[in-house]
Amino acid sequence: MCGRYALTLPPDAMARLFEAQPANDLPALPDYNICPTTGVATVWREETGRRLGAMRWGFLPQWYDTPTDGPLLINARAETVAEKPAFARAARERRCLVPASGFYEWTKDESGVRLPWYLAGPEGGMAFAGIWRDWTDGTQTVRSCAIVTCPASADIVHIHDRMPVILSPEDWALWLGEAGHGAARLMRPAPEGTLRAWRVDRRVNSNRAEGPGLIEPLDDGA
Repeated sequence: MCGRYALTLPPDAMARLFEAQPANDLPALPDYNICPTTGVATVWREETGRRLGAMRWGFLPQWYDTPTDGPLLINARAETVAEKPAFARAARERRCLVPASGFYEWTKDESGVRLPWYLAGPEGGMAFAGIWRDWTDGTQTVRSCAIVTCPASADIVHIHDRMPVILSPEDWALWLGEAGHGAARLMRPAPEGTLRAWRVDRRVNSNRAEGPGLIEPLDDGA
């Protein structure tokens, strides 16, 4: 799964990287501890081209009466995303990219203490596969998204058994629906060597922690 991640690219760099027009609602960056239900930077396709803007991380199906009406849907499994009633239409029609620099996962020591790891992507940033939809209660509209996950790659399987679907730049157009059909074949683990993993300080166990120190490697033996 993916429950916390980091994004250090400034908006102008993201706009160039994804060839997208930025909106004025982007969250403050860099952010080393992006948490569910917050507004996150995403890229989606419109008739006039790609758009870079904010979406709520936590997908809201049409049958939710309020944003907190049901389970918090931050991830969608690649194996079932096209079948689940909550996600199926979005998987066909409303796919997005979720820019990231890296993400966090946890293991446990012999005493059951949660030990955080930072899983870093390429230096220039990366994109998770996402799906989105607009939810409304008649008075407000919330654009919400979920990150698509798949079985873990060889890089991180010793840490966690699942990971976000990481899309190569040459596949962004296909995922966004700009290059025809066949996006389903992209929902697979990233090639070995895509990610680097290291232990980080347990401060990130708190969703209130912030700052670049959260992704610094622990000293040996820490």
